[in-house]
Amino acid sequence: MDVCSLCRPFDGQHYLRIRLETNAVNLILSKVKDSHLELINSPVLIKEIESIDDDLERTELCNY
Repeated sequence: MDVCSLCRPFDGQHYLRIRLETNAVNLILSKVKDSHLELINSPVLIKEIESIDDDLERTELCNY
């Protein structure tokens, strides 16, 4: 997953497409939390997350 998809839950949920993508991301992340999947990161991914201006969003993404 890239940072764009990981950030989808923080986007406005006014459109059906965004809500569906958010649901998909949340489903994947729930599988990661349950240890059914493993989220693999890279230095580029970490750098992109560190550059997010929103403190809450950045902190939440760093927890994965």
